[in-house]
Amino acid sequence: KMAAPGYQTISSKEMGRYALPEGGGSVEVIAGEYKGVKGPAHTHSPIFLMNARLNGGGKADFAFPPHYNTALLVVEGNVSVNGETAPTDNFVKFRNEGEVFTVEAVGGDAVALIMSGQPLNEPIMAYGPFVMNTRAEIMQAFEDYNNGKFGYLED
Repeated sequence: KMAAPGYQTISSKEMGRYALPEGGGSVEVIAGEYKGVKGPAHTHSPIFLMNARLNGGGKADFAFPPHYNTALLVVEGNVSVNGETAPTDNFVKFRNEGEVFTVEAVGGDAVALIMSGQPLNEPIMAYGPFVMNTRAEIMQAFEDYNNGKFGYLED
């Protein structure tokens, strides 16, 4: 949050790709690593971010460290996660118990965004549109905003 703002353009062709066996689809790796395939994104803390593009009946297995926060968003289709069905637009959050799970496309093709990251374990102070760690940082954010230090848009 205190770093200079930045932007990373990552095109589809730059993402790491792992072809799933038996024509099951692919896993596009945006950040982190999947079965030896690395993603191009640079992150401030350790994370895994990937799209599981599954053909009907296709499966992908995932394993993340036990203390990471792990979740998936069903972007298209229906998936089964360790036997539990999750349809389009559903968000699945896992317990921090060493996440080992299988995602399978059910009833056709499916896409799921897989996310896992090391918890930051920092205090949170939120006020208005700002989220910082301390009251002093919130006050500084308001002061910076009021003094025009947040930049501006040009036409």
